[in-house]
Amino acid sequence: MAEHRSAQKFSTERFKAFVDAVVAIAMTLLILPLMEAVSDAGSGKLTTTEFFDEHSGQLLSFALSFLLIATFWMGHHSQYRDVEWITAPLMWINVAWMATIVWLPVPTAMLGQIDSDPLQKVVYIGTLITTQLATLAGGIYLVRHPELSTAPSSTYRAGVLGDLAAIILFAVALVVAVLVPSIGYAALFVMLLNAPVSRLVDRVSRGRDDSRAQTPGSPE
Repeated sequence: MAEHRSAQKFSTERFKAFVDAVVAIAMTLLILPLMEAVSDAGSGKLTTTEFFDEHSGQLLSFALSFLLIATFWMGHHSQYRDVEWITAPLMWINVAWMATIVWLPVPTAMLGQIDSDPLQKVVYIGTLITTQLATLAGGIYLVRHPELSTAPSSTYRAGVLGDLAAIILFAVALVVAVLVPSIGYAALFVMLLNAPVSRLVDRVSRGRDDSRAQTPGSPE
């Protein structure tokens, strides 16, 4: 126990409050381009209907990114709900995670105001992949350091499989969005397949574990 205390660099209370504040600020930043658009619409004497018509792309990008950040936050909350100790490496993993969340309003603004091109899709969906990679890193760290949490390691292993599935699906969405411009960001609907892909990854993982266990000379 004394070793655990010496390894702790941050209290869980301050850590979680800090993450929540960063996420709240990032979600708030998403609305700023729309606020500016409303001001411009007022100066240009646009009607409400004209505003919604001209800025439909911004509205959709705002809704999409707001939903994604909310989803990432809920996943983060679930991952760290039972964590009692925060070490320096785990904090830096979360700093990386928060950096991707804070950055997301930038490609969101690009999505709503700049004509779509392959690089824009790489930047936007690539940011989502990076966020999920940071989540995966946190999950792997918690699996390897079970003493930091009261939750069983199996809980974090299941989370790691879900993160791997999400990364695969985000990568598929990126490829489809770039190669099939007519589909564009609608390719992100493949994320609805997260549950079945997670089960597939789980079966593959269990199959590899079983094959290793059956290999002659493998450790018991």
